[in-house]
Amino acid sequence: MFSIDMGIDLGTCNTLVCVKGEGIVLNEPSVVAVKKGTNRVLQNGNAVGLVAKEMLGKTPGSITAIRPMKDGVISDFEITQAMLAYFIRRVHGRKHFIGPRVVIAIPSGITAVERRAVYDSAERAGARRVYLVEEPMAAAIGAGLPVIEPTASMIVDIGGGTTEVAIISLADISVCESVRIAGDDFDEAIVRHMKRTYNMDIGDQMAEKIKIGIGSAAPSNNGDPTSMEVRGRDLISGLPRKTTVTAEEIRESLQEPVTQIIDAVKHTLELAKPELAADLVENGITMAGGSSLLRGLTTVLSNATGLDVRLAEDPLTCVARGTSVYLENLELWKETMESDVDEA
Repeated sequence: MFSIDMGIDLGTCNTLVCVKGEGIVLNEPSVVAVKKGTNRVLQNGNAVGLVAKEMLGKTPGSITAIRPMKDGVISDFEITQAMLAYFIRRVHGRKHFIGPRVVIAIPSGITAVERRAVYDSAERAGARRVYLVEEPMAAAIGAGLPVIEPTASMIVDIGGGTTEVAIISLADISVCESVRIAGDDFDEAIVRHMKRTYNMDIGDQMAEKIKIGIGSAAPSNNGDPTSMEVRGRDLISGLPRKTTVTAEEIRESLQEPVTQIIDAVKHTLELAKPELAADLVENGITMAGGSSLLRGLTTVLSNATGLDVRLAEDPLTCVARGTSVYLENLELWKETMESDVDEA
């Protein structure tokens, strides 16, 4: 009655917040706008999320727009704390006396120091108790996989900063691989391609638009757009200009990060126990995370592994939905989750 429990998918690109019984109540970019040279968040601490994302790459000298999460972990502690405080405040409101209990999804490959940073920033942002759950586990639960059964479920969660590949059985992760290659690397590959091929400098937002508009991992015949107009700055003359790029060349530029993700999946499969590998022949692989929406990625992965690959329903929100299931079963499962009490 006195507080709301919430689940947070603290992502490199987007942060999603779930509330028990209400589902996803907030989905905003993980971006904060601060006064240059300080950690003071603009607009009385409210220049966070969508407001700040629109400022990325367009700020005057006195303002800096920061993405405090890099490769799925906290790269700027104070700014992450300000961002979490804003999101908790938005969802929790002022009408509750006690801080909320918070379940936060974290990449499986992070270090003890990086875990501690997540605890501390959430506690300072106003959480009463903090529980950590590994992202692939939350994604598998959110995707509706039978994680508690004695059968293998395989999840490939491609976010903005990390790709998590895990085989789960009997409510625990059996084999797991976490690589820091994901959606941001797709954007960087497109930026590099534009520089190399067209001598044109484009921003991250433009690269993301290209990826969503015409990016793909395999050729498709679905009548998707085959070309797109791109605007940026000419590296030779220094003047603004526009050019047209084709889906085919963008596909080639994305080849490298896509191959690295496929290698991580293959490596995880190689480490699987024979019984679990046998289950996967039937159960296949489920993909989650925003970057798994790249066209043709399921086809490429299926060809590389020989297994059925399907996209989870609403892959963007899988991890957040998984944290909300944890919230509902908090009393039951909190023994198995990492919480700040046994660390301190």
